[in-house]
Amino acid sequence: MLQANYQRGTKDSDVLETKDLSRRVRDSLLRLAGQRTTLATKHRMYLEFVPNGLPFLPQVPRFHEMTALNEALAHFTIAALDVVDVVVSKIMRFNSDDRNDIDAMIGLELVSHEQLIHRFHSAVDWYSMDARVAELPKYVENLHRVERDMLLVDETDIQLPGWI
Repeated sequence: MLQANYQRGTKDSDVLETKDLSRRVRDSLLRLAGQRTTLATKHRMYLEFVPNGLPFLPQVPRFHEMTALNEALAHFTIAALDVVDVVVSKIMRFNSDDRNDIDAMIGLELVSHEQLIHRFHSAVDWYSMDARVAELPKYVENLHRVERDMLLVDETDIQLPGWI
C-alpha cells in the first residue's frame, strides 16, 4: 500500500523483524501501536511483527525507503518491501486476500513475469536450506496458478532439489 495506488481493508500493518530492530524498540512500538492500544483503536489498525525467517522471501529482500513519509518522522524510518518480493511472499500462504493482492499488483503493472520468476528462484534457493523445504512444491503450484490465471503466460519449469 505504500508503493502502489491500492487499498484493501486490513486490520494490521506487518513489520518485518530484522537484526537492526532491537527488542527494546520492538516492545516500545507494540506498546504504542500494538493490538488493543489507544492508537490502534483510534485508527482501527495495529502493528504486527513478523519474524524474519517466516516469510517466503529471497535471501536478500529488496526494500525501498519511504522518503516522503520518513521526512515527517523523527525517531525511525520506514522502508517498504519491494512489490515483487511482497508477491513472492504471498505465494506461500496464497489465501483469497493474497491472491487478490497479487492480481491487483499485476493489474497495476508492478509485477513483470521475468521479475517474478527471478525473485521466486532466489527465494527457492534460500528456502531449500530451510526445515520447511518440503513445502516448496506447493509454492511452485501457487506460482503456476499466478502465471496461468493472472499473468496469462505459460508455467515456468521450476527445478527443485531432487531430494525434496
